[in-house]
Amino acid sequence: MDSTQLLLTVVLTVTTILLVVIGIQLVFVLKELRKTLKKVNDIIENFEKMGVSLEHSFSELTGFASGLKTIFRVVDFFHAKKNAKSKS
Repeated sequence: MDSTQLLLTVVLTVTTILLVVIGIQLVFVLKELRKTLKKVNDIIENFEKMGVSLEHSFSELTGFASGLKTIFRVVDFFHAKKNAKSKS
């Protein structure tokens, strides 16, 4: 084997080893990225659940306030009717 073939073989071997190591490291990085994205997704889902529960609570409070308004209107109506009878 002459020196050119030997040099080419050594360079190809070193390049192959480096590419394999880089590929393995890339797999580890992608696995870590996948774990991180799952955690971020869980956090987003939790915020979404909190938002839905807050929205539900606000709608219940709005319904309660609407019911109170209706009760006050009925009481005012009867009170006005009673005052009209007592003035007559």
